[in-house]
Amino acid sequence: MNKYRNVGELQVASELYEFINSEALPGSQVDQGQFWEGFENIIKELTPKNKELLVKREELQTKINRWHRENKVFHFDSYKTFLEEIGYLLPEPEEFSISTEGADDEIALKAGPQLVVPVDNARYAINAANARWGSLYDALYGTDVISDEGGAQNQSGYNPVRGEKVIAFARNFLDETIPLQVGTHKEAVSYTIDQGSLYVTLRNGDITRLKNEEKFVGYQGDSKQPSAVLLKNNDNYFEIQIDRAHPIGKTDAAGVKDILLESALTSIMDCEDSVAAVDAQDKVLVYRNWLGLNKGSLSATFTKGNKTLNRTLNPDRSYVLPSGSEFTLPGRALMLVRNVGHLMTNNAILDGNGNEVQEGIIDAVVTSLCAKHSLIGNTTFKNSEKGSIYIVKPKMHGPEEVAFANELFNRTEDLLGLARNTLKIGVMDEERRTSLNLKACIKEVQERVVFINTGFLDRTGDEMHTSMEAGAMIRKNEMKSTLWLQSYEKSNVNNGLSTGFQGRAQIGKGMWAMPDLMKSMLEQKIGHLMAGGNTAWVPSPTAATLHALHYHQVNVKDVQNNLLGSISDLRDDILQIPVSDDTNWSPEEVQAELDNNAQGILGYVVRWVEQGIGCSKVPDITNIALMEDRATLRISSQHVANWLHHGICTKEKVVKTMERMAKVVDEQNAHDPAYRPMADNLEQSVAFQAACDLIFKGYDQPSGYTEPILHSRRLEAKAKYSVRS
Repeated sequence: MNKYRNVGELQVASELYEFINSEALPGSQVDQGQFWEGFENIIKELTPKNKELLVKREELQTKINRWHRENKVFHFDSYKTFLEEIGYLLPEPEEFSISTEGADDEIALKAGPQLVVPVDNARYAINAANARWGSLYDALYGTDVISDEGGAQNQSGYNPVRGEKVIAFARNFLDETIPLQVGTHKEAVSYTIDQGSLYVTLRNGDITRLKNEEKFVGYQGDSKQPSAVLLKNNDNYFEIQIDRAHPIGKTDAAGVKDILLESALTSIMDCEDSVAAVDAQDKVLVYRNWLGLNKGSLSATFTKGNKTLNRTLNPDRSYVLPSGSEFTLPGRALMLVRNVGHLMTNNAILDGNGNEVQEGIIDAVVTSLCAKHSLIGNTTFKNSEKGSIYIVKPKMHGPEEVAFANELFNRTEDLLGLARNTLKIGVMDEERRTSLNLKACIKEVQERVVFINTGFLDRTGDEMHTSMEAGAMIRKNEMKSTLWLQSYEKSNVNNGLSTGFQGRAQIGKGMWAMPDLMKSMLEQKIGHLMAGGNTAWVPSPTAATLHALHYHQVNVKDVQNNLLGSISDLRDDILQIPVSDDTNWSPEEVQAELDNNAQGILGYVVRWVEQGIGCSKVPDITNIALMEDRATLRISSQHVANWLHHGICTKEKVVKTMERMAKVVDEQNAHDPAYRPMADNLEQSVAFQAACDLIFKGYDQPSGYTEPILHSRRLEAKAKYSVRS
């Protein structure tokens, strides 16, 4: 149980109170007394507005459910008119362009990967920040991008056959990205700089230069024998690293030991879907790590093999310009922080009536306070060169909720003594009412918006919940080919481009969820650039480095310029509900769908509830590891709830499936000493009961969200097992 300190009419958990007073406030230029008084006023004045917005969500859902029940024969025009009448589908605003100022180049001008990571794990958070630069050789050697054929297995110890394949891939990258006037990089035996130009000596003695000499932008070391040659293509940097004494470099004719790519330009330090933060303990861990990232002081000690390692933030990288003067490039990704949405409350703070305070309000104030230290110089490494704090705001429904976030940010800036619009917002386009009214949502934050993106899983979960009464949904793996989803993805880009995001803000694309299938990612994820996204989510630093290759292959600015001439209103297509015209699935097809959903739900929930792991590689039913967070859970639980509601399956069948899949998940986790098996005692397994709740209570969950059940059951597990973190 939390112990509380009385602060005005608030009750603040002692752990949070001490963290803010002892760690977050000192040096922030914010008076302690004024902070708590202002914080209390924000809570008092904004909580009623927050709750009104949640009531409106439920009122609209009730009306939509009723309409579907009363209109079994679906007529699109009548449906659309109904949505307009109830204020669900709003008129498009007049043309406008966002006026965001002070966005860093990583957001406004450059295009590249975006890494999302749970901030409650210090090691992962540091790795994500340091993922600004990544070894191409390592990313290739350690993944399936390089085949095992011809004796190139990824074995213990270095395999020179595999190494040769890596080097050949990297040389092809150089030839495609920075081709030579004569010959190829495969023939290079030296790289030297003379009078500001890069010269490449080939095996036959010829000396050549780059076809586009402007791509050479700097170097490290001695100009005659540089240790690194810095190149720039499509506004992204990479290094040819040279060291003839290195185990790899000494086998290379030009002494090249590696290619270092600028990889994750931005990273989202996540307080939301990828963490399991349910009380003051958990929230303080989240906030403390975020504070440490902003002060540059966060470190993580861990054991790898028989070595103890300490991970800290990387410094900036220094170079010499071709002209001879020195300059630096950022050594770390520009960090954004994802707060929670408007729905949940947290017992870290109780209001004057003893009620839990809205967690989104707490997050806005405390994460901004922590980030202020980087702005005012209380840091080893500055995050934003332009003086901005970046907050990604998820799970908002329509422009009223975005306007509320804007008001919350205004109040937070005033409390912390920050200039207006210092707090930048990323609006996640992952709820149906936001997708349909995205332009109006953007208008509400047009002076501070820096980011919109799509999220297939959450968006599909909301699609199914909103239209629960419309009929039985198609099978889950068919969703990606539907008209509504393709139109949603296009519409997100269209709205960003039509409101002036180019040169000011990011248009994002979703996650690649299979971190072990990098060959497939290289083949497919380039589609995110071709669709006009100037950033896309990746699950690991390695994936960031490999995805960075796409941004050298495609100039996203050119793609966006071409798309500007074909923008159209796709809202009618987005409104196409993915119900099945033919529900005569065979018993085997129904069972396969249930097996897939049940195994996925249990595999994720058991780690969330029992171990407090909000994001991890979870094996699917075929044992392919998927990087999963709560969004995965939302789509699976809502799909089964929908099929139950429409009689595609019975409760008895689902229960038997869950019991059988519990054994499968237990076997998949048998190697984990911290794992508590479910199948041994299903009635006493908090995780199993939580998974069942998500399905059997799925119809009644607000917007189909999983958080209320997960939080309740996690708190139960912490009490039951005396879990401290």
